[in-house]
Amino acid sequence: MWGYARDGMVLCIGCAAVLVALCWGTGEAFGQEREVAAVAALPDSPDAQAAAGKAGLEVKGAIAGTVLDTNGNVIVNARLVLTTGNGGIAGQMVSGANGAFSFGGLAAGRYRLTVTGLGMGRYVSAEIVLKAGETQFLSKVILPVATQATDVLVTETPAELSVEQVQIAETQRVLGIFPNFYTTFDWNAPPMKSKQKFQLAFRSVLDPVAFIGAGARAGVEQAYGSYPGFGPGVEGYFKRFGAAYASSSSTKLLSTAVFPVIFHQDPRYFYKGTGSKASRAWYAIECGAMTRGDNGHLQVDYSHVLGGLTAGALSNLYYPASSRGVGLTLLDGLFETVGHAGNNLIREFVLKGMTTGKVAAGR
Repeated sequence: MWGYARDGMVLCIGCAAVLVALCWGTGEAFGQEREVAAVAALPDSPDAQAAAGKAGLEVKGAIAGTVLDTNGNVIVNARLVLTTGNGGIAGQMVSGANGAFSFGGLAAGRYRLTVTGLGMGRYVSAEIVLKAGETQFLSKVILPVATQATDVLVTETPAELSVEQVQIAETQRVLGIFPNFYTTFDWNAPPMKSKQKFQLAFRSVLDPVAFIGAGARAGVEQAYGSYPGFGPGVEGYFKRFGAAYASSSSTKLLSTAVFPVIFHQDPRYFYKGTGSKASRAWYAIECGAMTRGDNGHLQVDYSHVLGGLTAGALSNLYYPASSRGVGLTLLDGLFETVGHAGNNLIREFVLKGMTTGKVAAGR
């Protein structure tokens, strides 16, 4: 009898123990649920994060801020795109009436914010590293003013182009020493105005090389006894020098300025640079008697022909009486025409590679 009573008591104690354990576990779980619910309204508080962690829930974060312009004014309806570290879109929205925005419910991770606005530039944030349950406020979401590319067509006037041509010509020198002012390597170079024709002519006759050339010519004439009326010695040399310089200067002024202005012709040689050597050579020789008019058409080169003849006639004023006459005039004119054709051949085949300065691209 006592044995049955003892066994029954043990059984009752065991059942009671099991019941107490079950009630204790249920009560603890219920307490945790109440704790999470109590702080759910404050998801960013430490208590909320701790409660969520106890319950095994994923804690969410947020990214917020205000969109401004460079003057500090809020921008309404700016478009915001939040992307994840792998390029996926985490959220999109537009800024509110006060320029504010807020992306909530974000998992821990890396994000980047891109903001655009009508008539504005683009803002791209640095990488945003968001921790679990963290809210980051971006303080400098500033949209710049949109930069617009504007094509501006700059059109130079004919006068400006003419000035530019002279500026290019004045820099051109063979081996950096000898002037090559009257060769243009730009086949489509615009015509020179009257003022620029005279400007380049005076620049040419006053160049130091012009005086050196006259001195060398006078020396050769002195050595060979040319124009004996000038006499020997130093005095004879300087007379020859003056005559040589006057002859070359008058020829240059007349053939590259005076007559080109009268006949509306271009005093320059237009480098051809293409075609066979024979065609280029013929072109260079032809340009000894032909030239381009200011209208762009090929014309008889009245400027150089008459310039040489007129300069020859003027030379009768300063050469010795024994050397004057029609022969001197024709000789100077012929020398100028033939020499012009020879210079053109050198310009076409030799000088381009030796010319320094603002040499334009060839044809």
